[in-house]
Amino acid sequence: MLLPRKSVVLKSASELKRMRAGGAILKRVVDHVAGLVRPGVTTAELDEVAHRLILEAGATPACLGYHGFPASICTSVNAEIVHGIPSHRVLQEGDIVSIDCVLLYDGLYTDMAVTVPVGRISHEAQTLLRVTKESLQRAIKQARPGRYVGDISVAVQRHVEAHGFSVIREYAGHGVGHAVHEEPAVFNFGLPKRGPLLCPGLVLAIEPMVSVGNWKTRVLEDGWTVVTTDGSLSAHFEHTVAVTENGPLVLTA
Repeated sequence: MLLPRKSVVLKSASELKRMRAGGAILKRVVDHVAGLVRPGVTTAELDEVAHRLILEAGATPACLGYHGFPASICTSVNAEIVHGIPSHRVLQEGDIVSIDCVLLYDGLYTDMAVTVPVGRISHEAQTLLRVTKESLQRAIKQARPGRYVGDISVAVQRHVEAHGFSVIREYAGHGVGHAVHEEPAVFNFGLPKRGPLLCPGLVLAIEPMVSVGNWKTRVLEDGWTVVTTDGSLSAHFEHTVAVTENGPLVLTA
């Protein structure tokens, strides 16, 4: 999402250690919930499990109540890109569903998302998931001192567009830690060597959002769910990544 212009906040070694602990909890939660995805399950059931696991781990579900959001995770199905609200919707064979979660642990936030298949999915959907995940991996490799936010952005864009897909341009990754959304914005398109310089202590939520069709979006009447305007499938993968002297450190891995 677009953010107000604020200064970048770097994280100390002790803060990174706390975020790594929170990120480990978050990964366990997301992996567990993703493992429950199958035909016949509702997105509300996935949310209930995520909520319970987060609380049992001593963390707080940061999505719940954020600007009024009514659930602990976002579940975005098929043409839904991000911010889908869990409901009694039953997942069907061939669907794909994004599970996006933010939690607060020991005073700091971490953010993660995966998109998973519901049963057997089409070859096109399989390719979309693979390419989107690969674009995240390529972007993470750019998160090292001396490079720029634009290097992350263009790594996503080049890989996605080389496979004939589109990067969503109206929403972006972001800094994260003391708040759910911090500076800088991390778009999934751009030019190399542009934007803020990356330096140790910077923590980013890098999150490619990719569609099979065009990149244009609209928000549904619920005020949250973002969908592709052409109804094409969309995938979303995200990790919280720290820039360190030794290169990128994935805090949600």
